[in-house]
Amino acid sequence: MYEDKTLVCKDCGAEFVFTAGEQEFYASRGFENEPQRCKSCRDARKNATRNTREMFEATCAACGSTARVPFQPREDRPVYCSECFAKMKEN
Repeated sequence: MYEDKTLVCKDCGAEFVFTAGEQEFYASRGFENEPQRCKSCRDARKNATRNTREMFEATCAACGSTARVPFQPREDRPVYCSECFAKMKEN
């Protein structure tokens, strides 16, 4: 029913293939428009709009090593490095 189509990226001008499987997926999701950008340009566009997360340094309450966490540590709550946190979750 669907056949591979060769499209041209509107950002870089490179040709890319819109496969039959991708077309079927688009149709199943109700998408009516074909993609206008190649995969690398779509990925670059997605990454450009993402906010970079501010990371904070803290000392692990279990092992004492330095941990980088995506939240401002508070004095009244312990902070764990990823290894110690994983061990705690297992128990």
